[in-house]
Amino acid sequence: MTLDEILPDLRRQSVDVRHAETGLWAASMLRDRISAGQLAPGAKLSEEPLCEVLGVSRNTLREAFATLAGEHVVTRIPNRGVFVARPTADDIREIYRVRRFLEPAALTWSTASPTDALHAAIARARAARSDGSVPGMASANQDFHAGVVALTRSDRLNAQMTQVLAEMRLVFHSMVADPLFHSPYIDDNAVILAKFEAGERPAAAALMVDYLRRAEQQLLEAHART
Repeated sequence: MTLDEILPDLRRQSVDVRHAETGLWAASMLRDRISAGQLAPGAKLSEEPLCEVLGVSRNTLREAFATLAGEHVVTRIPNRGVFVARPTADDIREIYRVRRFLEPAALTWSTASPTDALHAAIARARAARSDGSVPGMASANQDFHAGVVALTRSDRLNAQMTQVLAEMRLVFHSMVADPLFHSPYIDDNAVILAKFEAGERPAAAALMVDYLRRAEQQLLEAHART
């Protein structure tokens, strides 16, 4: 989708939930749209319409852009403007380096936590697979991994994972037409969850490490072909 296509929805949400006029709030609004796959890599983020629909000043919006640039979600090109980032091979490697610290540790050290959200994510992924919806599978798999980190009950770790998943959405854009990438991982998620619920935490973590290794390699190979 383009920026113009998401502006009406962004306007409605900003009216409903607008907070103080802060760059962090504006950044979260844009990050959510990128995480949801509504803005593709390379999409231009024009200041004037965004300031108008969000109800913020140019300075506030520029603070938001600076925050997102620090997260590698947007990039500023001199004399051209701000664009949704296009992840490089090095970005993919860094994303997965972070994920290998976050997700296996969450499975290993989290105390007993409700896993309903994880089961629901797997169910949504399987339904999307049956419907042939690649975006649906990608979104549900993202929700599963966010749910894994949420087991820690740590706001800081959840915030870190939110940033990582926003970048992941941009990486997945290159796999949007490949159902064979997402499909096998749905069943892997179910196995990992079963191990976790059975109290086999080290086994669940080991499976996640292998999962992330395979996914990283596939994405690097896909990136090399683009």
